[in-house]
Amino acid sequence: MLTQLGIFLRKLRLDRGEILKDMAIKLNVSSSFLSAVENGKKRIPQKWYEEIPALYQMTENQEHEFRKSIAATEEVLEINLKNLSMSQKEFAFSLARKLETIDEDAIKQWKKILNKSED
Repeated sequence: MLTQLGIFLRKLRLDRGEILKDMAIKLNVSSSFLSAVENGKKRIPQKWYEEIPALYQMTENQEHEFRKSIAATEEVLEINLKNLSMSQKEFAFSLARKLETIDEDAIKQWKKILNKSED
């Protein structure tokens, strides 16, 4: 069964007149691997988070929808902590521990803070 990410990727391909094999070639993977990602049998490779929006020259809105589809599909998030300071690591772990208890209002506030830091 197609995941939300799979639906997004399929629509992206069809809008550009591509078949599964075309996208697989662009991403340097087999068609069966790409199909498994779409069907939730394999996790999306981390490098695709940046690679797909760049390859398909996504608009800001498309990239937002792409990231939402990943979030809706993924059940586990891996974070590379290698290059983070100790205080950044501690913050990441603190946030992860409290994540299930954070309400929607707090999430909106955090998003505002994070969006300001990108400016």
